[in-house]
Amino acid sequence: MADRIPVEVDGRRLTLSNLEKVLYPEHGFAKGEVIDYYTRIAPVLLPHLVDRPLTVKRYPNGVDSQFFYEKNAPRGTPDWVRTVRLPAPGSTKDRESIDYTVVEELATLVWLANLAALELHVPQWRVPPRARSAHARVASSPRPRTDLIVFDLDPGPPATIAECCEVAVLLRDLVTADGLHPVPKTSGSKGMQVSAPVSAADPMLTSAYAKRVAQRLERDHPDLVVSRMTRTLRPGKVLVDWSQNNPAKTTVAVYSLRARPEPTVSTPLTWDEVEAGGVLRFTAAEALERVERHGDLFAPVLDDAHRVTITEGLATGG
Repeated sequence: MADRIPVEVDGRRLTLSNLEKVLYPEHGFAKGEVIDYYTRIAPVLLPHLVDRPLTVKRYPNGVDSQFFYEKNAPRGTPDWVRTVRLPAPGSTKDRESIDYTVVEELATLVWLANLAALELHVPQWRVPPRARSAHARVASSPRPRTDLIVFDLDPGPPATIAECCEVAVLLRDLVTADGLHPVPKTSGSKGMQVSAPVSAADPMLTSAYAKRVAQRLERDHPDLVVSRMTRTLRPGKVLVDWSQNNPAKTTVAVYSLRARPEPTVSTPLTWDEVEAGGVLRFTAAEALERVERHGDLFAPVLDDAHRVTITEGLATGG
């Protein structure tokens, strides 16, 4: 069929389809452009996905139509795509385990983009690297290791990303005093996230630490910050969502597209940009241009020299 195109990506064979199908109607951004974006951004994106079980949001008929979350590797997953089987306690589909996709190479990223997996979401932990001699697909129930802490800053209207920037600077000063090395990025939607690398840690400690920081910000800046999800508390304030550090939760991956009217991207920022505030919203083309200009501004979260151990004392303030 004319709309099915066999391609080879780094030695992997796959078939692309419906490349002209528009997935962002307001901007005429088609599936072929989605694949092109993920192909071009891959050199800086892939290091942030390696060994992280992936949850995707798929939009087969575009961002204005029905979508679905997908954790389990879909039927027909190529046998060269790495998957990892993990327990699924409390699964809404009564599954004992889930075979998550783990992105290790460009071909997997292209395959996912062809499935209209526009958004990529990852946890704050990794599974152990796959033994290169092992079968590509499944490593059963490996022990995860938390290596990131994240603060998700979500503005309650009429607050905007400008207020998120104010909170991010306050947050930076608090966690830097504790020895952490925070790095900001836009969410690609309304808000932003601040992440910092940590040494392999119990996720309960990272969650407790993030909660303590959020509560302190709320206590010190009650007119600007809220640390609780209660919707009636949120108008005009920024929610510092510490719960994203729960091992069952995920956060949008850096450089992921978002399913907004235009193809915006979760984009790393400099602290100078955050301090200046303003409109911090970047499309796929702008994100690519920024990488050409700055390189990977999110690379510090991969730097082992920046990893800090979250002790019980840090977590509790003791």
